[in-house]
Amino acid sequence: MTAFRSVPRLSIGLPVYNGEEYLAESLDALLGQTYEEFELVISDNASTDGTQDICREYAAKDPRIRYIRLLRNVGAAPNHNYVFTQCRGELFKWASHDDLYARDLLRRCVEALDERPDVILAHSDQAVIDGDGKVKVPYEYRLATGSPRAPERFRSLLFEPGGDDFYGVMRAEVLRRVKPHDSYHHADRTFVAEITLHGPFHQVPELLYFRRDHPTRAERANPSKRSRCVNLDPRRAGPLHPTPRLLAEYVWGFVAAIRRAPLSPADRRACYRHLVSWLTSRVRPGAGERVEDRAPVDPELLSVSVDDLVAGREGRQP
Repeated sequence: MTAFRSVPRLSIGLPVYNGEEYLAESLDALLGQTYEEFELVISDNASTDGTQDICREYAAKDPRIRYIRLLRNVGAAPNHNYVFTQCRGELFKWASHDDLYARDLLRRCVEALDERPDVILAHSDQAVIDGDGKVKVPYEYRLATGSPRAPERFRSLLFEPGGDDFYGVMRAEVLRRVKPHDSYHHADRTFVAEITLHGPFHQVPELLYFRRDHPTRAERANPSKRSRCVNLDPRRAGPLHPTPRLLAEYVWGFVAAIRRAPLSPADRRACYRHLVSWLTSRVRPGAGERVEDRAPVDPELLSVSVDDLVAGREGRQP
């Protein structure tokens, strides 16, 4: 491992709650990156399984890890926001405890940001994997987030499925300018939409990010809108947060993002028009397609092996 500055260039924030099943795999993938100048801050949301032991074991072996354990479960959204406040780098990335990352993911994203000063977030091509780390659905990134025009970027995020830009490498100073992650229905979508109103993204054309879809993932374990929002923040439980309110906050989240963003009057009006068109489109059949729900690909047709790309998975091939 190479030495780096006392304040590393890149910070990775990993919020986790009861992640013992896949956490070690994700930590191996992150710590095995070819780009090494980063700190990894883990915020344990008062886990009740073996998460704490895993984190302390890895932190004892790698000085880049800083482990924080919260005294109570504050919810996924506050924990995501909290771990960002504990990070020091000029660049920042959220990491999920159950996803996998190819060895070159961080290096290629940092290079993209260095080569393109106007770009505020860089990510890579991606695929959905199953619990064993096998590719289920590789998908093409069709979002126009690289456009120089804010309304076009915003419209694309509204209408196109796919993309995990929430987990891209971002300029931390831009992230500090947007409203922290909220806990209403699909708050992550309004959050990313507000970020893209501040500048273009760049998509590295290499398959380097693998999002794991499994029965215990938060979205699967909490099938209703209400339960997903309570997972994001326990304060959402109870009669003061009925589903209509959670949906209304979702729509208002887009409106508020447009109002806060540094846009010209013409661009602001264009964003509002796109939002109205999107709201109208939601009543059509097939609206709200999810990449995870697409038919799995035939494994025989795949030319990519997660085991070849991700650190810590050497020798897993049959």
